[in-house]
Amino acid sequence: MKLRLAMIMLLVVLWAGPAFAQGCAMCYSNASGTTKEGQRAISRGVVILLVPPVGFMTLGVGMALRYGKRRDEEKQEEYEQDSSDE
Repeated sequence: MKLRLAMIMLLVVLWAGPAFAQGCAMCYSNASGTTKEGQRAISRGVVILLVPPVGFMTLGVGMALRYGKRRDEEKQEEYEQDSSDE
């Protein structure tokens, strides 16, 4: 389980790597040319736009893990019942 989690985390980090290089020069110059209040508004806007996708992905991964755990438990119970019947 720990190995699986480590591999998933590594995949996420490597997959997100190109996103860090997306600083377009024109966007940066426009954002840095605004007032401090404007820069704070842009930062808040980015966070607000980031929250829903991260929330949906967290919910989706959580549900998938829960489903997998439940399926494994059911299969284990079936195996134990089959073993005890013999």
